[in-house]
Amino acid sequence: MRPTPASMLLLVAWAAVGALALAGVAPMAAWWWTAAGLAALAGLDAVLLRLQPTPTVERRLPEALPVGHGREVELQLASPRRQRLDVFDLHPAGWPAEGLPRRVRLVPGQAAVLRYRIDAAARGLAEFAGTQLRMASPLRLWTQSRVVGSPRHVRVYPDFAPLARLALLSAEQASRVVGAHVRRRRGEGTDFQQMREYRVGDSLRRIDWKATARARKLVSREYQEERNQQVLLVVDTGRRMLASEGGLSHFDHALNAALVVSWLGLRQGDAVGLMAGGGASRWVPPRRGTGALDALLRASYDLQPEAVATDYLALAGELARRQPRRALVMLVTNVRDEDSEELLAAVRLLQRRHLVCVASLREQVLDATLDVREVADLDAAVTLGATAHYLRQRAAAHDTLRQHGVLTLDVTPADLPAALVERYLAVKRDGLL
Repeated sequence: MRPTPASMLLLVAWAAVGALALAGVAPMAAWWWTAAGLAALAGLDAVLLRLQPTPTVERRLPEALPVGHGREVELQLASPRRQRLDVFDLHPAGWPAEGLPRRVRLVPGQAAVLRYRIDAAARGLAEFAGTQLRMASPLRLWTQSRVVGSPRHVRVYPDFAPLARLALLSAEQASRVVGAHVRRRRGEGTDFQQMREYRVGDSLRRIDWKATARARKLVSREYQEERNQQVLLVVDTGRRMLASEGGLSHFDHALNAALVVSWLGLRQGDAVGLMAGGGASRWVPPRRGTGALDALLRASYDLQPEAVATDYLALAGELARRQPRRALVMLVTNVRDEDSEELLAAVRLLQRRHLVCVASLREQVLDATLDVREVADLDAAVTLGATAHYLRQRAAAHDTLRQHGVLTLDVTPADLPAALVERYLAVKRDGLL
């Protein structure tokens, strides 16, 4: 319980009476009577405040939130007495919020509705500890803070908002929205898709003569890439993925891109799984169907990279043990020159059974450093030279992987979703798996 400015004004008035008494203008008894009256008034007001009923608060918000997106939270407050109070919801620390704190007047028999917007700043299990109410006494001499409501836990998932938008599109349209350059080969593939009218350029072997006789016009069979294959997204959770760009860590960029590829793979009829290793580990075996994406989201929402070195050989050994069937393994990491030998050994181990693609994240600041047109001083020259040397070493490590038949991507986090989708579709189109 804290005094208000009104209490301070009463103390000033009491002090003024005391000054008058010392000056002989007023009797000393007036000062004592004033002190007794103010103390009784303040005490009564404090007792009345403590006897005030605590309003009830009901919070409404989704069970799950996407990271980096604003959502509306609704608070409903009710009280059996007329009250005026300040409301602050105890949302997770570090989450930007708009519309708090708020002053609310409660009327008996009516629920007051308060809405505010909040941005989920980080993935994981977040806690809303309760709602803090600052209540004023009837005479406004005191305020008291009370925390009401039970704690509420909310799961903050990777950004699934793009997946919701892509769900309204076909697989090919979604690929183009992501930014992948899709090249189609008409009539290729091994799985039958549909019958359609003959087009100039169709192979004569694709013509269905029975259907042609019934329709009295040329009808071709159209095939699609083979379905029911397996795709495994492997995301590094080691120290290489702690770098941050655009408000998200490289790991978050990698996870978001993996979810986009997973969604597309499921739409293509493939089984999709997820493996995380290097720091925190997680395993979701490949599966098909609409529930597969939910399983990936639930398994990955609380994953975070750790400041440890990634053991690529151990990761490859674990993957080989868990995944006996041939699959497209897409490893997202940040390849450095000092890791090239161990990474190559791990990839060669996986290549005995799987088709391996390594996506190496490149920091955008490296490209920006090389784009500098003028070198003003020695420090800038050293920075430019060191960056160019580092990128040459990095390119050499990538070339070594390519020489051993490893599909290798060198991309910035912003370009990662399109690059992974494009490579996945190319593998399907060319029948590499």
